[in-house]
Amino acid sequence: MTLRCVILDDYQNVALSQADWSALSPKVETLALHNPLHGIEKQVEALFDADIVVIMRERTPFTAELLAKLPNLKLLVTSGMRNAAIDLAAATAQGVTVCGTGSGSTAPMELTWALILGLARHVSVENRSIRNSGPWQSTLGVGLHGKTLGLIGLGKIGQKMAVIAQAFGMKVIAWSQNLTAERAAEFNVELAESKRVLLENSDFVSLHLVLSDRSRGILGAEDFAAMKRSAFLVNTSRAGLVDQDALLDALNTQRIAGAGLDVFSQEPLPDNHPYRHLPNVLATPHLGYVSDDNYKIYFNEAVEDIQAFIAGQPVRVLG
Repeated sequence: MTLRCVILDDYQNVALSQADWSALSPKVETLALHNPLHGIEKQVEALFDADIVVIMRERTPFTAELLAKLPNLKLLVTSGMRNAAIDLAAATAQGVTVCGTGSGSTAPMELTWALILGLARHVSVENRSIRNSGPWQSTLGVGLHGKTLGLIGLGKIGQKMAVIAQAFGMKVIAWSQNLTAERAAEFNVELAESKRVLLENSDFVSLHLVLSDRSRGILGAEDFAAMKRSAFLVNTSRAGLVDQDALLDALNTQRIAGAGLDVFSQEPLPDNHPYRHLPNVLATPHLGYVSDDNYKIYFNEAVEDIQAFIAGQPVRVLG
């Protein structure tokens, strides 16, 4: 019997070219879907006959409701080894194996710096001016040398952020609930005494935490009030780390200078959302992990996951 595999949310239409899917033939027939499936009805219609589904991060949530309507599903493969949009308990109860893949930390670090540099030098504003025959030089950039980068989280990505910041001649301070001075010192980073101290002293604040019950909403109105008015916030981790209403208020009132955002509470971002129009927001459509190197990891290891599952020895099992 041939198994049907559906790859979801292949936005760039590149999934089938990033790995050798023919290695699964003739046991598996693979189909990649380019457009997002909005609404459970469309999701069920597209996936009802699927034995295997490959998903990219949290682009399509796999809730208990959706899983219950997919009786043929046997294997769900997600990019990365964490996906908060999968109801693992429901999958297990339904007998669905959930597997992950590796993921590189370089791509999100690089995008974070693209946002920092874009904000500091007003790249988007000046580019629009050139395209629209506007004024030649209308902004005053902010230099990075001698400024302070505050990292909330010093994991794999935060550590890479520190190295680049130091190459720019920036001072780096960091804070998280479990971070110690000894651990920070390993990366030539100073441990901030508290989150508030970090916010009060940073020119750029960058979030690098896993979203959990403890970290959800870790930045709110009081935190934005503690930041310098000249400071920028950058979030390439998860939108849930930030109180979105408080951030919008801080941006609208220019309580902070601006924000570089790659993650949002609703994705794709609605057409009328303020983040699309605020002049002090530099936004990208969740591109942090979207790179050729990461996609090769994701889809090659997805093929490996499927091969191992068919052989009865699943690998990288989640839950």
